[in-house]
Amino acid sequence: MPNEPRDRAPTEDPPYKVYRGGGPDESPSEERSYTVYRSLPRGLRSRLRGEEESAELDGDGSGRRFGGRFRGGGGGSGSGDGDGLPWWRRRVTPRRVLKWLAVAIVAWLLLSVVLFLVSAQIQSGTIPQSAQNALHSGGNMVTSTDTVLVLGTDQRPKGTHEAGANTSDAGSRSDSIMLWRIGGGTSRRLSIPRDTVANIPGHGQDKINAAYAYGGPALAIKTVEGFTGIKINHLIIVNLANFPKFIDAIGGVDVTTGRICSEISGGAKNGGFTLDLRPGVHHLTGVQALTLARTRENTCNAASNDLTRAGYQQKILNGIKSRLLSPGIFFHLPWASWAAPKAVRTDMGGFTLLSLFFASEIGGSAPTDVLKPSGATVLPGGGDALVATPGQVHRAVNKLMNG
Repeated sequence: MPNEPRDRAPTEDPPYKVYRGGGPDESPSEERSYTVYRSLPRGLRSRLRGEEESAELDGDGSGRRFGGRFRGGGGGSGSGDGDGLPWWRRRVTPRRVLKWLAVAIVAWLLLSVVLFLVSAQIQSGTIPQSAQNALHSGGNMVTSTDTVLVLGTDQRPKGTHEAGANTSDAGSRSDSIMLWRIGGGTSRRLSIPRDTVANIPGHGQDKINAAYAYGGPALAIKTVEGFTGIKINHLIIVNLANFPKFIDAIGGVDVTTGRICSEISGGAKNGGFTLDLRPGVHHLTGVQALTLARTRENTCNAASNDLTRAGYQQKILNGIKSRLLSPGIFFHLPWASWAAPKAVRTDMGGFTLLSLFFASEIGGSAPTDVLKPSGATVLPGGGDALVATPGQVHRAVNKLMNG
């Protein structure tokens, strides 16, 4: 036959069979039509004899090989790059590389979302029902704006070596209090110093952070609402045990500081934490970020106080947001997605918490804003406290709500 390889023995079967078309009455002078069928794959013996498994079909014009599938009897409709072959045997082209790269990126993102939702579901139910009842229903934070109360308590993880640390949520105080106006393209925050005097329902005038110790998160919500006049839609309580793990999962955060000389609970030599930073931009690990967030007394700067600490906390939040927007976060996404819900206790389910993260990215970096009390007083039970006038509170709240 014309298409038979020259080195093939006459007695060997060709790699394909040719069947004559037409009927028995067909005239010899008429043009004959043929249908080409693929033979079975080459066996081991044929391979050892050196025969080609994918010999070219002469006259096909499409470069189609017998290892693929013919369309329309080999009429040249194929692309010539092995469309009928398994993916691992196809020729590598830029188009295929881009296609599989896009598939890998989508799969990576879907994996991250699933891990986030599963982790959030595991964490659900960690907020008391009384606190959930104290909250006001909110909307979708991607399109509408909600107010979130963020609390950081002085509860320490079990097994801590810090002297005098409270490892139980009961009786803990809220060391940090921050209101976050978030959603619909908005992102504004206001920190309230923990020693600010406020009226605590059922307990009278006291430091605002004492509300959590008296009645847990539900009373803390009611106290902050009474102090500011703002209805709170959601609650976040930072989990100090898992917060450093989340920072490490996203690859650390960049924060700009002045000179920091901080020793928490006696410093590292006594089971606490030590932080020594020069002025400038610093890439902080999870433990370093937590130490900075807790730094109230700075021996290198006598002017440091609770207000500067609130400023550090907001800078860390902005550092987290910047890190989540950086190209390098893509490779950390599954780990960050799993760790993020574990870093907080909240009333929000997985999808609502996910909308909070999206709203944060859309809203931009919020400027640091701290309520600045005008004076100090001594509480009836003893102890110094800060005083903010109604006018100061009103101006700070108006800026939070309206910009």
